[in-house]
Amino acid sequence: MTDWQLISSQDDFHDAVQSLANGTGVIGVDAERASGYKYAQSAYLIQFYREAAGTYLFDPIGIESFAELQDSLSDVEWVFHAASQDLPCLREVGLNPETIFDTELAARLLGLPRVGLGAVVEELLGVHLAKEHSAVDWSTRPLPDPWLNYAASDVTLLPDLREILAQQLAESGKTEYAHEEFLDVLERKPKLAPEEPWRRMSGIHHISGLRNLAVARELWLARDELARSTDVSPGRLIPDAALVAASQEMPRSKGQLAALKTFHGRASRRELDRWWEAIIRGRETEDLPILKPHNSNTMPPHRTWKNRFPEAYERLTLARNALTVRAEDIAIPLENLMTPEILRRICWHPPTEITAENISLTLHELGARPWQIKETGQIITDVFIDIIQNPSSHNEETSLEE
Repeated sequence: MTDWQLISSQDDFHDAVQSLANGTGVIGVDAERASGYKYAQSAYLIQFYREAAGTYLFDPIGIESFAELQDSLSDVEWVFHAASQDLPCLREVGLNPETIFDTELAARLLGLPRVGLGAVVEELLGVHLAKEHSAVDWSTRPLPDPWLNYAASDVTLLPDLREILAQQLAESGKTEYAHEEFLDVLERKPKLAPEEPWRRMSGIHHISGLRNLAVARELWLARDELARSTDVSPGRLIPDAALVAASQEMPRSKGQLAALKTFHGRASRRELDRWWEAIIRGRETEDLPILKPHNSNTMPPHRTWKNRFPEAYERLTLARNALTVRAEDIAIPLENLMTPEILRRICWHPPTEITAENISLTLHELGARPWQIKETGQIITDVFIDIIQNPSSHNEETSLEE
């Protein structure tokens, strides 16, 4: 069991920060959210570990401000496993490191077969991490000691894991690749919220009628309003499948809605008036959604390219094949060698003039890191030029793909 101190008041906070500031080396950092339980993705526990200081578990509920910790430790390297998952909730409380090391990204760049924290720790440190508390409701108070032991054990191993991974990155010539990936995680801007988030409901593609879509939209909005106001994960109120089922069935009365067996969930009957009012709004509104919104920046799903957009499909297939070879040569997963979305976009809309310079510039504009461009730019250029110069030689090759 790992020794730790739970810091749940501002009075104890100062001493903990001073201890961490007086420690040595990098800092292991982790955060626990209540994903699947709460609407917001806030941190309900923040773990810090530093050599010669110890492990501190900070309870954000009892701490008014993290400013002192930010001021004292922001310039020290913070070590995460999957930093992109933790940084948003840390920034929400004012914690924003200047330099990070991401052990998950490092493991990916090294081509490790499994990159979950437990798997990487077991392979490189020979330590077995119990993960039975990874999906618990961290908003629970008081937090049970077994959960806190689990949270502490995760973070205390990160500095040691970082040292081994850093050495392996150096030995494989991938240190700069890792630094560029870490910087990208730090500087990455949050994704813009979709204009119509309700269209992301699981199973909504089964709904075809515009009036049915309007009902689905109103039900989603009603659920989102309730989830936000009560800080409960929407799926715990009513799952997507129930909203879709009600939108397809289009019940004619509140009684029919209540009798609908496919309309289930903990709030399906308790908030029956809310759902019925949403259905009425969807049935009566004149603001009908369009079936498939057009967006000039949106590519059609790449699975449709083979039959509908054969030229783009050919570029994507042959470029992916060539990059797969390179990925295997340098032991980096294809999705890390070149982000799938970026590869699809350059294949969908390549530069007018195919040159290595233009391909590199386009990849940069799409968000590729310099190391990715260095490894893939010439390969993609050669593939595109070969397709132009030998248009018929690849027909049989691409017809055999997928």
